[in-house]
Amino acid sequence: MFCILTRRSLWPHNVRLPSYGIVRLLALSACPCGQEFNAEAVNTSGIAEPRPKLLSLPAIKKVVTLSKKMSLALVMLLFALSGILPAQTLQQLVNQPPDGAGIGFLLTDGTVIFQGNAGSDWWKLTPDNAGSYVNGTWSQLASLPAGYVPYAFSSAVLGDGRVAVVGGEYNNGNFALTNQGAIYDPKANTWTSLGHPKGWGYIGDSPSTVLPNGKFLVGRKLDKRMAELDPVTLTWKEVGSVGKSDFNAEEGWTLMPDGSVLTFDVKHAPHSERYVSAQGKWLSAGSTIVDLHSPYIGGCIPYGGGCYNPPGEVGPGVLRPDGTMFATGSGSNGGGGVGHTAIYHPSTGKWTVGPDFPNNDNAGDSFAALLTNGRVLVLGNSGTLYEFDGTNLTAGPFAPGSLIVLPTGEVLVGGSEVYTSKGSYQASWAPSITTYPHTVVRGSSYKISGKQFNGLSQAAAFGDEFQTATNYPLVRITNHGSGHVFYAHTHDHSTMAVATGKTTVSTHFDVPANLETGESSLEVVANGIPSKKVTITVN
Repeated sequence: MFCILTRRSLWPHNVRLPSYGIVRLLALSACPCGQEFNAEAVNTSGIAEPRPKLLSLPAIKKVVTLSKKMSLALVMLLFALSGILPAQTLQQLVNQPPDGAGIGFLLTDGTVIFQGNAGSDWWKLTPDNAGSYVNGTWSQLASLPAGYVPYAFSSAVLGDGRVAVVGGEYNNGNFALTNQGAIYDPKANTWTSLGHPKGWGYIGDSPSTVLPNGKFLVGRKLDKRMAELDPVTLTWKEVGSVGKSDFNAEEGWTLMPDGSVLTFDVKHAPHSERYVSAQGKWLSAGSTIVDLHSPYIGGCIPYGGGCYNPPGEVGPGVLRPDGTMFATGSGSNGGGGVGHTAIYHPSTGKWTVGPDFPNNDNAGDSFAALLTNGRVLVLGNSGTLYEFDGTNLTAGPFAPGSLIVLPTGEVLVGGSEVYTSKGSYQASWAPSITTYPHTVVRGSSYKISGKQFNGLSQAAAFGDEFQTATNYPLVRITNHGSGHVFYAHTHDHSTMAVATGKTTVSTHFDVPANLETGESSLEVVANGIPSKKVTITVN
């Protein structure tokens, strides 16, 4: 989760480094990030320092030794020296996040929310009336319930539009493997405490995913147990995990088109396995061939329930439009070597070897997102962004931070800038609308139906926790007279599956009370890819 610091001139020896955000950019000389030191930072003599501090944004600014212009010049120089031409663009937001931006979620009304540096505070980015996130504005939201200040947790946007946050490796800066949780209601702007599965004294930074039926599946970090959260009743039910090869710690879960959940193991690497929820069991998915994990170097880590022995780290895995899953690795050879990659082919149930990361980089415990052009964007531990096109893994600009695919097709990086790649999507990847209301009234709710409303992938992944999937439909309405863009709050999707093909699916949308009247166009957007527009009249 956190990196070893090797340059005391840049970082205090007792500062805890999050595994995302600007911190990684500044610590370019630091760490094979496959090693998890959790509640400790390690100084240059290898001595663990107790009671670490979370570095705030003001503190980060104090230790920055290069201005942004100098950093950009360095990046461009590196591109020139390496012969790599930047085929992508990065554009800073006009308004930067007021308290930094850690993990973020795309809400079903088109806004994006982020956890602030204080940990309990949350902020919302709203696009301007032209639909631009670059020119968007920030507003503060309700804070988490008292006593719950989590870092590195399980999370999801649920089918009703609410956000679930469960567990946390840390709580209020302490290594705790907390079993607390909370639900955010964007319409009421409230966080409400969420209970935990019966008998789960600890949860921590556990893998999770929303299943096609809308239930939120979480795997307990310390063993093989799993439970589902019913979003309607907000109650937990423990489910079977027969056949699980190793415990759930540090692995990521990827939802596949057949509804199964694929993971590549950490403790039992290079083994992989699939969870079939209808059977309540795990099935072997074979060997990834190359080792995608890096081992943990160190002893067990004390917490309230005992002592935790981390198995190591892996990188994120992302389902691609062709149905294959691109899996990335942490540092090989004990954590100091290059990160490997592998590709899973559901049609054959086999893995093939993918390209290694350039420049001895890796993606242990890092972010990835699916671009609208079908490529996978991966954040390396050096702070470099890479694009995988199905064959090659190509280095792009330095831009560390969490990755969220926006409805515009851009990727929001670290809540502070947007990344745009070249190329576009294939028409067959887009949602299509079959049934819709031709006239709508402000403040009313309507059903809309069509195909592929959930996209072809969850479109986001992390090594284990920090799940920020965007496989749900958004409804965008543009007034023909003014050109102003509005997003309707969508909810109660008929499915949370991916790659639903020719199956008819649906969602409901609430027409904004401030929507401009008159002739408008409506489109459904999934993972940044829009449907063809239909014309409606707003009354």
